[in-house]
Amino acid sequence: MSDSTTQRHDLVIVGGGPAGLTAAIYAERALLDTVTLEREALGGQMILTNEVDNYPGTPHTDGFTLTDAMRAQAEDLGATIVMDPVSSIAHDETTGRFAVKGSQGTYDASSVILAAGAHPRLAGFEGEEHYSGHGVSYCATCDGMFYRNKQVFVIGGGNSAAEEAIFLTRFANKVTLIVRKDHLRAQASVIEQLDKNEKIEVRLLTSILKVEGNELPTMLTFRDNATGETHVETYEEGSFGVFVLVGRVPETELVADLIERDRAGYAITDERMATRTPGLFVAGDARQKPLRQIVTAAADGASAATSAAAFLGQPVEG
Repeated sequence: MSDSTTQRHDLVIVGGGPAGLTAAIYAERALLDTVTLEREALGGQMILTNEVDNYPGTPHTDGFTLTDAMRAQAEDLGATIVMDPVSSIAHDETTGRFAVKGSQGTYDASSVILAAGAHPRLAGFEGEEHYSGHGVSYCATCDGMFYRNKQVFVIGGGNSAAEEAIFLTRFANKVTLIVRKDHLRAQASVIEQLDKNEKIEVRLLTSILKVEGNELPTMLTFRDNATGETHVETYEEGSFGVFVLVGRVPETELVADLIERDRAGYAITDERMATRTPGLFVAGDARQKPLRQIVTAAADGASAATSAAAFLGQPVEG
């Protein structure tokens, strides 16, 4: 498709993670003329997960395998998946149609599902990206069980970091909360739970500067933010993990002027995944919700595609 080419579709799905791929499956079953656009790699954050043990019906798998299974299922049903980064999404209030601009041209659609997800905000220490999925994690619910009877370090000082630190004590024998400021930003009730938990140590005015090791990390470099002094702690390989919980960044900028967002930038939808713009739906980690997991992203994708089919006047599966 050349830059000047425009394709017309019933539905354009932006994002090829679990929400987008599930939406593609449901859209095909609803006989919608659909194209799914992915920027970089199918699977989104899911593909970076080495071990997935909580997706129903698929025990002891990994993100790559699960992504491949979802892609194959969608394509077996006739789904069209195109690797094309989207640069803008516009809505014509007169016609009600959407113009989704990609690098290969423009996709004209009656309906759009944004399933672009959210990416973890990085802490910024050396070795963070190198050990991502191999000792550095961004989801305690996803990966906590892999640190049973081990030591974990949790970076962050807000409610999420504190609550995840408490959750991780179910598995780890010691949890150290690394807080760069001189105080926690968590609610008083959460801090009280931290104080009462004997497995948790809180290090204020502390940052992790570097993670080093072999295949798995073995060394951590810490900085005392009050004095500027640094020191290195060494551990047995595979005996600890680092959880970075300093927030997530939702991919909602493409539709910022078409939806309502909360203070963190997450899309506000109803239970049908609908936004304030008719025909525009948001599914997966980009929307405001209490739990962000592969299974909830898939459920969102199913709801969004079913809602899009109803919006377009197509029969909906019972």
